[in-house]
Amino acid sequence: MPRKPSYDRDDLINRAKDLFWRRGWAGTSLKDLEAELQMKPGSFYAAFGSKDALFALALEKYATDGVARVNALAEAHGPLGALQRFPAAVIENEAAPAMACMLSKTLLELQAHKHPLAEKANQYLQRMEAQFAALFEQAQAKGEIASTDDPSLLACKYQSDLLGLRVTAERTGGNAGAVATRIAEGLARL
Repeated sequence: MPRKPSYDRDDLINRAKDLFWRRGWAGTSLKDLEAELQMKPGSFYAAFGSKDALFALALEKYATDGVARVNALAEAHGPLGALQRFPAAVIENEAAPAMACMLSKTLLELQAHKHPLAEKANQYLQRMEAQFAALFEQAQAKGEIASTDDPSLLACKYQSDLLGLRVTAERTGGNAGAVATRIAEGLARL
């Protein structure tokens, strides 16, 4: 009978996510992962198979966490309230190892190489944009915003604003709060 692993797989994926988020795919070596996860090469391969497989799990964790944060805000504050609060939430996350979006960083880093993980990141970005579109649609149905704009276009602009906000936060930090406030205020005028 095989021995049961003595590690918490979810914790390892979360720690790997943070390392990949900080350093990117190319900037993270197998030795870096083994050190961060405190695993020997054989254990690493037995647990995850490859660096790419672990990176895919880390991307999934990052995307799932983002969806959960938006859903929690929507549950607590309604669709428009969630959209208004999310910009501040992404830059106030003190536990984040980096401010720039891990999905967009991955897409930009790996797309030129036609790496399959770039497409995976793009799929998660599209899924997030669809979630934003659904919130805009719900806000329209509740009469919180005008129904004259296409929710998909609103979501595309909103996500673009968020990605820009994250780059601003990564680059300067200081003005990010004011930019997040502007994004939220802009939604009140729709």
